[in-house]
Amino acid sequence: MLKFWVGLVVGVVLVPVAGMLYLFVGHPPVAVADHPFPFERQIVKVPLHARIRRDMPAASPLQPTAANLTAGAQTYVQQCSACHGVKGHRSDFGPHMYPPAPQLWYAHGNHGVVGVSDDPVGETYWKISNGIRLTGMPSYDRVLSATQMWQIALLLKSANRPLPAGADALLQPTPVAASGQSQGKK
Repeated sequence: MLKFWVGLVVGVVLVPVAGMLYLFVGHPPVAVADHPFPFERQIVKVPLHARIRRDMPAASPLQPTAANLTAGAQTYVQQCSACHGVKGHRSDFGPHMYPPAPQLWYAHGNHGVVGVSDDPVGETYWKISNGIRLTGMPSYDRVLSATQMWQIALLLKSANRPLPAGADALLQPTPVAASGQSQGKK
């Protein structure tokens, strides 16, 4: 019976106290350059994906027309490109965030998928609307209209295909961005 009480005290009192001491006097990873906690990415990813699967809209109320893709490109350049880059120019600071902001106009992985074009459009809409905690991705729910968020989601779904001329022109790097130092860091 004594072992039970000792185990209870250790489990209920000492472990939380040791955890709190570590947080207050230890050196937990809080800077972007710090190594993450063990399994941090997996611990955060599991509930995020479960929540997105549960709450994301099934389909877009908009179609990927030239007008919607061009409007999406205009809003994307104004609101998203600072972190996620444009065609031919990665963001200067997005890759240095923790976790790094995905560069949405570049192929990744073994299949050459561009950005999030392989994700369901409802998932991308959910991420734009709700944001993602602990990543730097803000919620645009009170910044953009639902139409604007759907237009961006449709644009990003189409990132691996040729875009209408108006949308493609908006997504090209500006002369200022093209002359920046990070141009060579592709």
